[in-house]
Amino acid sequence: QVRLVESGGGSVQAGGSLRLSCVVSGITLNSDYSMGWFRQAPGKQREGVAAYDWDGYTLYSDSVKGRFTISKDSAKNTLYLQMNSLKAEDTAMYYCAAAPTGVCSASLFLSWACYSTWGQGTQVTVSS
Repeated sequence: QVRLVESGGGSVQAGGSLRLSCVVSGITLNSDYSMGWFRQAPGKQREGVAAYDWDGYTLYSDSVKGRFTISKDSAKNTLYLQMNSLKAEDTAMYYCAAAPTGVCSASLFLSWACYSTWGQGTQVTVSS
């Protein structure tokens, strides 16, 4: 059974940085799974932020490109999201998600519908 546990959220001022972690169990990050980070602000739809395919392909939303970086530590079986130059509009609950390879094409990796396993989320609050 795949299990995802996020951590690292918190409150930060605009311009600051945070690093989110997602500890993965039940699969290995070098296996045939795509991993993604999503966020959802109150009253808004869940938004794909960054995705990482098992072969190293990465995809970012335009809203975070150049500021956020998705990465993994295979030894720790952990996915990360480094968030720099944070803005007030980045405030949201952030979720880690996993999808078996082949469910969606690479161009759809930021679509929440591709992902079948989700973590419980970690809150990020950015004050201006």
